[in-house]
Amino acid sequence: MIYPTILCGGSGTRLWPLSRKSYPKQFAQLSGEETLFQGSAKRMCGAIGEESFAKPVVLTASDFRFIVVEQLAEVGIDPGAILIEPEGRNTAPAILAAALHVSAQDPEAVMLVSPSDHVIPDTAAFGAAVARGLSAVAQGKLVTFGIQPTRAETGYGYLELSQKPDGSGSAIDLKAFAEKPDAARAQEMLGAGNYLWNAGIFLFRAADIIKAFEAHAGGLVGPVREAVDQAEVDLGFLRLAPEPWAEVENISIDYAVMEKADSLAVVPFDSGWSDLGGWDAVWRESGPDDAGVVTSGDATAIECANTLLRSDSERLEVVGIGLENVMAVAMNDAVLIADMSRAQDVKEAVAALKAKGASQATHFPMDHRPWGWFESLVVGNRFQVKRIHVHPGAALSLQSHFHRSEHWIVVEGTARVTVDGEVKLVAENESIYVPLGAKHRMENPGKVPMVLIEVQTGSYVGEDDIIRYEDVYARGQGAKG
Repeated sequence: MIYPTILCGGSGTRLWPLSRKSYPKQFAQLSGEETLFQGSAKRMCGAIGEESFAKPVVLTASDFRFIVVEQLAEVGIDPGAILIEPEGRNTAPAILAAALHVSAQDPEAVMLVSPSDHVIPDTAAFGAAVARGLSAVAQGKLVTFGIQPTRAETGYGYLELSQKPDGSGSAIDLKAFAEKPDAARAQEMLGAGNYLWNAGIFLFRAADIIKAFEAHAGGLVGPVREAVDQAEVDLGFLRLAPEPWAEVENISIDYAVMEKADSLAVVPFDSGWSDLGGWDAVWRESGPDDAGVVTSGDATAIECANTLLRSDSERLEVVGIGLENVMAVAMNDAVLIADMSRAQDVKEAVAALKAKGASQATHFPMDHRPWGWFESLVVGNRFQVKRIHVHPGAALSLQSHFHRSEHWIVVEGTARVTVDGEVKLVAENESIYVPLGAKHRMENPGKVPMVLIEVQTGSYVGEDDIIRYEDVYARGQGAKG
């Protein structure tokens, strides 16, 4: 039985402003109808045939746990376990925690481990590659997947194989890991033929990777095991214990184990792959037209070449005239314009915004909650206007505020509203007033989304002005929404 293990953390700063710390790129629709996370989950769970797979294990942060559940449900996937990391510690501790969890359930388990933000269009080819890797796993080897390079790429790490691939796709022994090269070295690697891009996707028995950690990264094993053993169930999630987890080193699986182990094999893969590590990668994967132009959303290109124009705001039209080698990405609260060759430098813009205290550096304009989402439309002195979307059957907490009153106008669906114990239905085009200090709750009793406009007025309209009395999502005092 293969246990898909999906790593779902990260901040994705190179795809700012669409990807931010509060809502990283794997949850976004960069192309097509599905998010990167949904595409990864479907690929991982059906690569060889559903009968071969257990329910997936997902490792993520507390802030993303409800987004993970919601997006899996949208594509019909029921997770086997969602492990919540108290804080990000890179891939080595996350994979070890998953291995310890899985091996406790199934001592013979095989794990297929992958990031959640990669694009692999050919699921059948990926499944065939996984199947070819199983023979090496049966020999006790740790298998990684290498991507056949299509260009002299300087943004990826490489895998040096003991021999050139023969075209069969069979696993080949790994000779060494190679760091991200400069342009000249990348060209040499491309010409040599025995270097593949390091995809960061792995296949191994849980027992074998645990043994590898014990041999090469023993300092991780104790605290990670304690964090798993002391984990607590919370609304179906498994929260790793924070105290032992705080002692865990922040380190990648490559540095901790893979570069030290001597039983590694690589399965070559040449059927298309991208980690969408920058807007230039999004441009390539989106299929530029004959002029090299990609437009997305409300965007128009006039006499442009090799250019990406993207609008992720329903209120912004992006127009480019006579542009060449330019990427322009617009959202409600931020716009990125850069030379295409500087795609890897977008993270520097995020650092600069953080330094000046700009909220756009980390906070997404749409704030996701377990019950739905909201976005601020207008913020002024002593008032704020929001659009609030509540999923069918969902409910906000019973709460009150010290500093503000609220006016709710339902524009789609029907709301069940509680104000100081009085419950009433508020239909589309109707409104209700929530006085300052009143205990109140909104619910969506229907089978379609409910959308309302909220006008807050008062001396303070911050999200932390909240007293929570009841909450089906078991969030503590001061938690937002």
